[in-house]
Amino acid sequence: MKAEMNEWIQKADVLIEALPYFRTFSGTTVVIKYGGQAMVSDALKRSVIMDIVLLRYVGINPILVHGGGADVTRLMNRLGKEAVFSEGLRVTDAETIEVVEMVLMGKVNKEIVSLVNQYGGKAVGISGKDADLIRARRRPPAGDAKCPVDLGFVGEIERVNPKVIHTLTCGGYIPVISSVGIGPKGESLNINADHVAGQLAASLKAEKLILLTDVEGIYADFTDPASLISALPKDRALAMIRAGQINQGMIPKVQACLTALEGGVGRTHIVDGRISHSLLLEIFTDQGIGTMVSAGP
Repeated sequence: MKAEMNEWIQKADVLIEALPYFRTFSGTTVVIKYGGQAMVSDALKRSVIMDIVLLRYVGINPILVHGGGADVTRLMNRLGKEAVFSEGLRVTDAETIEVVEMVLMGKVNKEIVSLVNQYGGKAVGISGKDADLIRARRRPPAGDAKCPVDLGFVGEIERVNPKVIHTLTCGGYIPVISSVGIGPKGESLNINADHVAGQLAASLKAEKLILLTDVEGIYADFTDPASLISALPKDRALAMIRAGQINQGMIPKVQACLTALEGGVGRTHIVDGRISHSLLLEIFTDQGIGTMVSAGP
């Protein structure tokens, strides 16, 4: 009985540690980019979704932005179509954008919405095309001037109209947003989900932006796991990108953090989504996890 009582006391201590954070963040908005292994593993899916539902119950407004590139590639392979990338961006011709829409807006989005509802939340799935949420233009060709690569229906964000997000959160709903925007002629454009999350956080003046990824955070030396950086000022982040210390898939995540900070977001975090309940550990514990990218030193 004593051992059981000690276990109960430890659980109570966890709640007491979280209490100041409940007070601080209640009524605020947190934008979460959901991707990587956290979208693949069933156990991690449940962990992330339960975290998001709990955030809503303690008064936080979670906004969930998701990718789904692995699912897009799998369907393309089944259809006999090869996935082509340039500078980390998927070359998206007319057939590929149809696949992107089917997978992100149809399959992935609705699966997430169903899970949120299953665990007691009230989710509504939308894309950047709904209610004119994300207006975009086509990205210029990738590569160098001698050998440019037409990216096709790949977009970069021009503006975000968050009115529909305010309507949903005021009604107690959790918005689940797929990263497809609308172009100047009404065409669908495939947009990097990290960039969508960063721009959306800025437009909403969110308290936090949290990007779930498949590494612990940002490393001073990406070959050395012991070199994890807990707090990274934006000036150092930019210098690390220029020096090649931050590269490949981490670049859009850092760019998203910088965009959010420039837009007035309080704090931005790159967090290991492979850790169970990583969102709660970041928001409601004294230590936090991952790398915080900040505006100042």
